[in-house]
Amino acid sequence: MAGKIKSPEKELRFTRSGQATVFWLVAAVLAATAITLLVTSIYRDINPRLPHPAWALLPLTVSGLCVRLAINLTRHAYLILTPIGIEIFPFFRPSQTMHMVLWQEVNHAEVNHKCTRLTLHHDLEKTSGIHLSLGPIRADRRTLLAKAVLGRLSPAASND
Repeated sequence: MAGKIKSPEKELRFTRSGQATVFWLVAAVLAATAITLLVTSIYRDINPRLPHPAWALLPLTVSGLCVRLAINLTRHAYLILTPIGIEIFPFFRPSQTMHMVLWQEVNHAEVNHKCTRLTLHHDLEKTSGIHLSLGPIRADRRTLLAKAVLGRLSPAASND
């Protein structure tokens, strides 16, 4: 049962659903292109210069790959806030290269005014830390993430 989450109600999971939108749109455009190629192929006897219907396989295949990638981005986590710390999953090989930042390692955090970057500082002088892009997360979820991280690291939260 190593894959089971022990207490999922105690974690906040943020996916790459902001990135997935682009791949959903590309998949839709490529699927429409494939359908157009298939539909126009019925007029090849009138105009032989129209492309062969087999050309529809190329955009249809790439569309399928984009759908698969979009589903993967929507389903799998980018950041997970747990009682222990923040789990960061990179884009490539996330299960092997996952990085865990413990709450005790973070002195304070900052979010830029556009809410597109989260900075976790390890010391007061701001000489070491981690910059995380919040671009992969949907825009309406970024404020929730910022509120959760800043609330966890606030002095009032550490006194409890």
